[in-house]
Amino acid sequence: MRFDQTRDRPRASLHTIGCRLNQAETALLADRLKEDGYELVGPGQPTDLLVLNTCSVTENAEADCRHLVRRTLQRSPHAFVAVTGCYAQTGSEALRQVPGIDLIVGTQFKMQLPDYLPQPTSLRKQPAPQLLHTRKIDRHDFVLSGAGDYETQRANLKIQDGCNFMCSFCLIPFARGHERSRRLDDVLREAESLVERGHRELVLTGVNLGQYACGEHALLDLIKKLEQVQGLARIRISSIEPTTIPDELLDYMAGSQKLCRHLHVPLQSGDDGILSAMNRRYGVRDYTKLIEKAVRLMPDIGLGTDIMVGFPGEGEREFANTKSILTDLPFAYCHVFSFSKRPGTAASRMTNTVPAAIVKERSRRLADLSRAKRLAFYQHQVGRTVRVLFETKDADGRWTGLTGNYIRTGLVAARDLTNRLENVLVTGVMDGLAVGQLQL
Repeated sequence: MRFDQTRDRPRASLHTIGCRLNQAETALLADRLKEDGYELVGPGQPTDLLVLNTCSVTENAEADCRHLVRRTLQRSPHAFVAVTGCYAQTGSEALRQVPGIDLIVGTQFKMQLPDYLPQPTSLRKQPAPQLLHTRKIDRHDFVLSGAGDYETQRANLKIQDGCNFMCSFCLIPFARGHERSRRLDDVLREAESLVERGHRELVLTGVNLGQYACGEHALLDLIKKLEQVQGLARIRISSIEPTTIPDELLDYMAGSQKLCRHLHVPLQSGDDGILSAMNRRYGVRDYTKLIEKAVRLMPDIGLGTDIMVGFPGEGEREFANTKSILTDLPFAYCHVFSFSKRPGTAASRMTNTVPAAIVKERSRRLADLSRAKRLAFYQHQVGRTVRVLFETKDADGRWTGLTGNYIRTGLVAARDLTNRLENVLVTGVMDGLAVGQLQL
């Protein structure tokens, strides 16, 4: 069945599973679909087209994909379903067995997905899904058309893709291919477009962000160029590997007025033996030195990390080492993940697995520790004046936004603070927010 001919435009619903990089790509696809005449609708609304950008990092992400397809077709049984993203690359054969999928687009063709859709007036369910997939993925530097379509004040800016590191637990090199970088002029073009649309903060995203390299330009060179974009107030670095953070980047961050003092640096484990089995490129001592230098240069820096619980061979001693380093280092928060065996990875062949009940209990303990550290980090701001980019009102009527060092801050104000940078005196912590009052 075609879309309702009584409507002016076909409807498109886009869903993202997974990382900030996926979000950036979905936003670019949304921008293109709007140009092609689609009306974008939110989750749960009737739609003529579902574009699902998937993840394959965990089994849960793959299950979420299948669930979203079923749920959408319950509400819009005639919707054309296009699936792309990492799961479309690594699990295309499994996706072909999921009822209701009409188009599967692998990594090589992801950003051209709109070109492979039927004309809006011809959208209809297919007897079997069309598959656009290649095993090899282009290694060249790339450009992206358009600019991401975002409703938030912060916008993601994709600058890099792919990874060469081959961590033993990770499927991403198979899903996204080798490292490649976006051309500098194209990054600046989209950045300028996003600022023209009103975005005051850009979050740099990539699979292995610190490996950005376009000609002679490295990540820090790109940041310096972005700082010259008129109207851009903030640049934030998303997750970045510890071995790709040079001293020059930390030194520059300490003195910059636009580069946020916030780093999310995955640790994965606090045990050297587990790190070696993970094929990580550093030891605990190397990682600790990096964090200590960052804090020495910027005592107010917001630091986050990722920890994987239950990697094969993680006994009580190894877990205790991880918990110890998380306790000792000045993290503001920690994202805790359970090990998920990914077919095709080196870790999938390891036999010394950790029982699920133990993984669950260890994850709970680290999540509790993360909440305690976030509370302590927020409480440390009480009495200080911070700079907040306000975004929206919460359910309690408070304007909320983020500081440069990634503290969610809220306050009550009579005037509209949307997209405004304001000085705020932090007076306390409440409901997971640093609360305060405007400083005029």
